[in-house]
Amino acid sequence: MGNLADIQAELSGLNTVDKLKYLADKYAGTIIFSTSFGWEDQAITHLIFSNNIPIKVFTLETGRLFPETYYVWNRTLEIYNKPIHAYYPQNELLQDMVNAKGPNSFYESVENRKECCYIRKIEPLKRALKGNEIWITGIRAEQSANREDMHDLEWDEGNQLTKFHPIFDWTLDDVKSYIKENNIVYNTLHDKGFPSIGCAPCTRAVQPGEDFRAGRWWWEDQSKKECGLHATEAEGKVVES
Repeated sequence: MGNLADIQAELSGLNTVDKLKYLADKYAGTIIFSTSFGWEDQAITHLIFSNNIPIKVFTLETGRLFPETYYVWNRTLEIYNKPIHAYYPQNELLQDMVNAKGPNSFYESVENRKECCYIRKIEPLKRALKGNEIWITGIRAEQSANREDMHDLEWDEGNQLTKFHPIFDWTLDDVKSYIKENNIVYNTLHDKGFPSIGCAPCTRAVQPGEDFRAGRWWWEDQSKKECGLHATEAEGKVVES
């Protein structure tokens, strides 16, 4: 695995599709893309599937997703006829938590909520990423203040791999225009004030003027609203997607 500067130099001057093709060729069999079926991820899925780029696509099936999310998932499978691999929580971990604390323990404390996030998302993510060298994500620079110091290519110390954000410099309008121009199926909750769509019990619509992250875990202190999917451990930052 080359260092970030070497990879960045190799990608320099290439367009988004060619960057994905280059990485898929160089890291064949060890490159993976995580989708939660939001705007950004649907755009990247289209880039990968419509260009037949050999990148494995996966999702975290938490068991608490919105019906609209399942619809987009199924339509995406029908449209592209390509696999999207689902990673589920470990059965015993989930059973033990629910049996001990009930199905909605995450409302009771930050600790309980983080435990639920770990079981339903973090642990399955670790399994999905294991053995891979490149993790493709839908992170964009403008999504939160935490991301201002990030780059489209970065080292993930916690997962010991390189992350590449192919639409890092896209604005939300860029994403929406790309989706419209290419007639890409997307989650209609976005049209109802949901900029970020996660598990149904933990996501609500954002009101005009509210922060992008206000729709996640709205009952918690703003400073604690993360689950650890995208952690920049060296800088003490955690970015949620």
